[in-house]
Amino acid sequence: MTVAIYPGTFDPVHYGHLDIAQRAASLFDKVVIGVYDRPNKAPLFTLEERLNMFRQAVPSAGRISVQSYSGLTVAFANRNGARVIIRGLRATFDFEYEYQMALTNRKLSPDVDTVCLVTSLDHAFISSTIVKDIARAGGSVDCMVPAHVSRALGERLCARDGSTAGKKGG
Repeated sequence: MTVAIYPGTFDPVHYGHLDIAQRAASLFDKVVIGVYDRPNKAPLFTLEERLNMFRQAVPSAGRISVQSYSGLTVAFANRNGARVIIRGLRATFDFEYEYQMALTNRKLSPDVDTVCLVTSLDHAFISSTIVKDIARAGGSVDCMVPAHVSRALGERLCARDGSTAGKKGG
């Protein structure tokens, strides 16, 4: 059985992430979504919220599972018996970073390879940062995220700043 991990912050999960996860599940026997619990940036959502949002977005039965992790991604891969790290590429600027990370991870754990999947054209413009920026400005993100994520964004942003920002997103 070939196991792959798909690591990320997923703050929040969006259709680009889901595209990569579903396509990876068609290529590998099992895909473990790794929601990183100590991102360098300050997440809008807690780890538990990010885990729950991703779990709600993927089928409950199937080849995809969702877990949290901390520490090195290759250590998470090894703990899950994964030989593959999945990464998504949206644009050429993603390539340099992913190339450097793939080489670093390979150096740290020679048995783990990185496979990059190019995001579908429909989702190539989406990033979690863009989703949050649009929601903060009061725009709708319904075409970028599942409905439960859009609602959570609206609720979090309204609670955070007391304004109507994000209310159109749900």
